[in-house]
Amino acid sequence: MEILQQKALDIRRDVLLSLSEAGSGHTGGSLGMADVFAILYFHQLKYKPTEPLWEGRDRLVLSIGHIAPVLYATLAHAGFFPKEELCTLRKLGSRLQGHPGRDHGLPGLELSAGSLGQGLSVGVGMALAARLKNANHKVVVICGDGELQEGSIWEAAMSAAHHRLDNLVVVVDRNGLQIDGKTVDVMNPEPLKEKWEAFGWRVMETNGNSIPDLMNAFEALWIPAGKPSCLLARTTMGKGVASIEGDYRWHGKAPDAQELVSFLNQLQ
Repeated sequence: MEILQQKALDIRRDVLLSLSEAGSGHTGGSLGMADVFAILYFHQLKYKPTEPLWEGRDRLVLSIGHIAPVLYATLAHAGFFPKEELCTLRKLGSRLQGHPGRDHGLPGLELSAGSLGQGLSVGVGMALAARLKNANHKVVVICGDGELQEGSIWEAAMSAAHHRLDNLVVVVDRNGLQIDGKTVDVMNPEPLKEKWEAFGWRVMETNGNSIPDLMNAFEALWIPAGKPSCLLARTTMGKGVASIEGDYRWHGKAPDAQELVSFLNQLQ
């Protein structure tokens, strides 16, 4: 447990360092999802960093592509590429662009992301392909709660339930915030649990910033239920840096040099 908590802390630290070096990017959501990524990559998912296209790997689809910094930091800690490369975030010619792009040559990416609402459809296709191949791997799609305002999400959700894709798991970053403020004010998505259930999904809710709670949730969701699964992970935007926690203004803002020092001290 302590190892996973340390991993989440290390991921948050590298998220801040890379964003500050870049001078732009998405801080709030990346910090908020560090615990989820730590659990997935260091406890739950099957993968081989030295063989990123290994057929038996679990697939992780980052539908909310703007929180790429937390994915990049996690992949680096998992051994997919050197940690030193994190300082090239958003630089010209870098493999670590503001949104993940498979054509940039970075190992560990399953989807070029950026246009919200598309990742779940891709995940449904991957889950169907796995079934056709009798493959024994999971497809995990990371969505944001603001992203659920996209109609394409619900078309994909309906399709997944229709095909009873119990190898598909969606994780919703339920921080209640998006770029313009609170999700309930911009376009209220509630009641989320009841909506996913009405679409034919198994739904669990948990504290997305608690390593023990996340561990229990994923171990339960990994057991097939004859239907796709959704985890509503209640997170705090900016988690780990008390001065910006829950502040939607840090959705798409990077710390400057002075803020970086303060933020890293708060993490410690």
